[in-house]
Amino acid sequence: MLDASSPLKGYARDFDGVSLSEVTGQALVAIATPLGDDKAVNAALKAAYGVEAPASGQSVPGKKDTRLISTAPDQCMALFPHAGADGEAVVDKALKGAAYVTEQTDAWVILKIEGPRVRAALARFCPLDLHPDVFAVDQAARTVTEHMSAVILRTGADEYLLLSASSSAGSFLHGVETSIQNIL
Repeated sequence: MLDASSPLKGYARDFDGVSLSEVTGQALVAIATPLGDDKAVNAALKAAYGVEAPASGQSVPGKKDTRLISTAPDQCMALFPHAGADGEAVVDKALKGAAYVTEQTDAWVILKIEGPRVRAALARFCPLDLHPDVFAVDQAARTVTEHMSAVILRTGADEYLLLSASSSAGSFLHGVETSIQNIL
């Protein structure tokens, strides 16, 4: 029998002023709005999670520890605690079929990076300006890091989630670790 495992096997490491860990036990589900159904999808999101779809470049925390992350016009992803492989069914049921949903959990690796030196570490890895005056809490952006596509999400004063393809999780982790080690 096959057993599901996270791409980085629950990696966690503390550096001097920066902690880095793989986020596990979460589902990630893409939500796409059918053409012309913005109002219906926002009503369903509001009923299910207490929030509407986030504006471009934003994320919004909602009920049930769910965070909606904008990924493109009329598209977002729901990130929420869930241990099973059926996150898509959970979101589809919550939205009562109002949107197109696609399971993304196994396609992405999620790293949490935090600490007082986090922006210095990310500055060597990410081409975005992450200064607090420019990249506020709950802001999200697609970018390229070490030639890999990524989503950067600021979740706290000194805390970010980094999402990238699970197929290159080891390379992504190596890039983040190298960036951290370069500021030590």
